[in-house]
Amino acid sequence: MGAFAVRVEYKSVAMTDPAVLTFIVIPVLLVAALVVGVAYGAHRFGEPPGTRRRAISLTIAAAAAWMASTWAAAQSGALLDVERTPPPFALLLAGIVILAIRIALTRFGRRLAVGVPLWALIGVQAFRLPLELAMHALYERGVMPVQMSYSGRNFDIVTGITAIAVALIVRRSQAEGVALSPGMRRLVAAWNTIGLALVLNVVIIGVLSTPRLLYFGADHVNTFVMRTPFVWLPAVMVLAALSGHLLIFRALLDTGRRPH
Repeated sequence: MGAFAVRVEYKSVAMTDPAVLTFIVIPVLLVAALVVGVAYGAHRFGEPPGTRRRAISLTIAAAAAWMASTWAAAQSGALLDVERTPPPFALLLAGIVILAIRIALTRFGRRLAVGVPLWALIGVQAFRLPLELAMHALYERGVMPVQMSYSGRNFDIVTGITAIAVALIVRRSQAEGVALSPGMRRLVAAWNTIGLALVLNVVIIGVLSTPRLLYFGADHVNTFVMRTPFVWLPAVMVLAALSGHLLIFRALLDTGRRPH
């Protein structure tokens, strides 16, 4: 690997390690939640059964293809080619951002933002609590650099914890049949803004920690996300966090036109 060879050394871990399995289980559950959300949203929009089935099938196929291709890229070692310009991992990150925006702003995203209850969109973000616990465990095992954990500069665990509380508050309001008050809308908007800022923070830290930048030094390098199964951290979980926050903002804008 040339000039960067020493920087991509990696401490192996067993796939049976609970902290490692988290990076497989959570992505699979997130895809399942996406499929359920598409089905539920299509139903609330009154789409014909054939249209609903087609939307569900396409969602499953696209998610499977994305997960398989990112896994294969990591498994082959292609993402570790840090000398190429641009690095393959940078292209992956660009693809994640573009995909998150497309998921949130297209007709596909409207099924989720307008069709799925707002409390459910918020509650999904609670996956970041077990994720951050697993990431901290990886830091303790010497797999992940400290700055990407909550012992360093990553505070995204706050989003995971507060997502549960905010979802419950919004759920109770909706259960009572009361439209979101201006104060409740401000609460959700503020929480969503902070959550988006926190996930962007850890993404930036992760990028700055890659072998091409080494902002935090050669002893705190981030290469674990370029390998399996950890590639699904950016490819699936960061994607879910980014698109999820954009969907919540869209839901707040479309609250007055939600299907009944």
